Amino acid sequence: MEFVSDFLVLGSGIAGLSFAIKASDLGSVNIVTKKEKSESNTNYAQGGIAVVLDKEDSFEDHIRDTLVCGSGLCHEDTVRFVVSEGPERVLELAQWGVDFTRSRNGSSSGYDLGREGGHSKRRVIHAKDLTGQEIERALQAKVGQQPNIRIFENHIAIDLIRQSFILKSQAGVKPERCLGAYVYDIDQNEVHTFRARFIILATGGGGKVYLITTNPDIATGDGIAMAYRAGVEISNMEFIQFHPTCLYHPEAKSFLISEAVRGEGGILKLMDGSAFMERYHPMGSLAPRDVVAQAIDTELKKSGDDHVLLDITHRGHDFIVNRFPGIYQQCLEYGIDITSEQIPVVPAAHYLCGGVTVDHFGQSNIEGLFALGEVSCTGLHGANRLASNSLLEAVV
Repeated sequence: MEFVSDFLVLGSGIAGLSFAIKASDLGSVNIVTKKEKSESNTNYAQGGIAVVLDKEDSFEDHIRDTLVCGSGLCHEDTVRFVVSEGPERVLELAQWGVDFTRSRNGSSSGYDLGREGGHSKRRVIHAKDLTGQEIERALQAKVGQQPNIRIFENHIAIDLIRQSFILKSQAGVKPERCLGAYVYDIDQNEVHTFRARFIILATGGGGKVYLITTNPDIATGDGIAMAYRAGVEISNMEFIQFHPTCLYHPEAKSFLISEAVRGEGGILKLMDGSAFMERYHPMGSLAPRDVVAQAIDTELKKSGDDHVLLDITHRGHDFIVNRFPGIYQQCLEYGIDITSEQIPVVPAAHYLCGGVTVDHFGQSNIEGLFALGEVSCTGLHGANRLASNSLLEAVV
């Protein structure tokens, strides 16, 4: 069967859905997603979106933090573009119905702004510790109101369709162009052809190539693989970010303990109760993710222990339950009361800093093919992504 639209979006996270909403004003949009429409890395994001909203903060501070965290390999023009565009895009999410947590600490923005590793200021807007779920909920509701958008759940994109493949008889066809994708319908056990004027890869990363990861099962890197097979330029695939604090428990498959826990005073400790991060970085437990993850790995190799501990108990029961309801409840199900007990944590594969090489507009080196979000490599992240810059990049 063949499906034709103006825009074909592969993926249903924040990048794919926010693009689809905008594009639906210009033409018809088909969204293909391999499982349920809410199953994406976005849905598992706890921390929030890094964005300059407070008068005590500045674009220059956010830019500097991003460049430092990226170990000198960020593209500064991209960083400036994304950071400066951020406030308008994030406030647009609020207008679309995302219920961000309001201010408790006197932020001039009116929103509660958290702080995470590598940030010099509080600038992470969030919906308690369930930001991803709240964004997915609001975007799906908004998508449902757009008559020009159709979602195909349980459909897996197999390969991109190139113009040169269709016109084999015309050797050296130029310029190369992407015409659509072959998509496997899981329920019907059939392969369909999806054609469109513009194809948008928003398939996320590939964390599931690692045994220990914070990513859901759907994060298998198929978008990058399809692009590679189609001759699309790929960059920086060696830069896999490991999140320092994944819950260590035999029954916990891939549960992230948000960096916001450390932003609110959580301290990383060894099994003997001693803090150790100050020996590795002046920002201590709030150092950039690569520094913290490597420090934990080093300490575990020295001690032979299976995990380290994250202690937030000193913040008190009421604060913890209100600020981190999702983490509190999930840990409780594993028999850990984070209001009175330290959390066992280990580093886990978390985010792909590389991907499909694109410009500021998401355009790849093949006409008609764009890439947005984690599947792309815009130059924003360099060798290591600054905390909560991922959702920012996706929505910008």
